[in-house]
Amino acid sequence: MNEHNIYLKHLELNDSTVLLKLILRNREFFQPFEPIRDESHFTLEGKVNEITNSMLWAQTDQSYIFGIFLEETNELIGRIALTGIARGPFQNAYLGYYIDQKHNGKGYATAAVSLCVKYAFNEIGLHRIQAGIMPRNLSSIRVIEKAGFRYEGLAKAYLKINNIWEDHVLYAITAE
Repeated sequence: MNEHNIYLKHLELNDSTVLLKLILRNREFFQPFEPIRDESHFTLEGKVNEITNSMLWAQTDQSYIFGIFLEETNELIGRIALTGIARGPFQNAYLGYYIDQKHNGKGYATAAVSLCVKYAFNEIGLHRIQAGIMPRNLSSIRVIEKAGFRYEGLAKAYLKINNIWEDHVLYAITAE
C-alpha cells in the first residue's frame, strides 16, 4: 500500500531495532499523548515482543499494525494500527498512529490514515473505523478530518494518558 511517497507494511522482527530507535528519538515528543509506559517498552526486547504479538494478532484478526515507511529511502517514520477489531454486526476497529517528529507536517500521517482506511474496508472487510483524539491535539484532528472522518462527539475521561484521565473527541468513518 503506498500513497504520497509513503507505504505501509506489516512490521516484521527485522524492524525491531529501527522501531526502537524511532520510539527513543521521540520519547519526549510522544509522552503527552500516550499512556505511561513500562520501561520494557523502551527496550529491544520490548519491540521484539510488540512485533511478535502484532503478527499473532493479525493472524487471529484482532489487530493490524503497520510501519509507515518513506518510499524513497525505506525509512521507518511511524506506526499505524487498527486495534480492538469487532466483527459480527459491528465490523469496527479503533485507529491509532504516530509519526516521527522530524516528519510532522508533511502530509505523511494523512496519507497513512487514508491507506489504512482503504486496507480496512477493501482488504479485511470492516465497515467502521473510529479514532479518539485529545482535544488539544489539533494536528491529529486535522489529519483525521482531511482523511474523511466525521466528528461524533466528546467522550469525557476517555483514556488514561500520561497518568491523567483525558477527554477525547471521537471521530469515525464508515465504508459508505
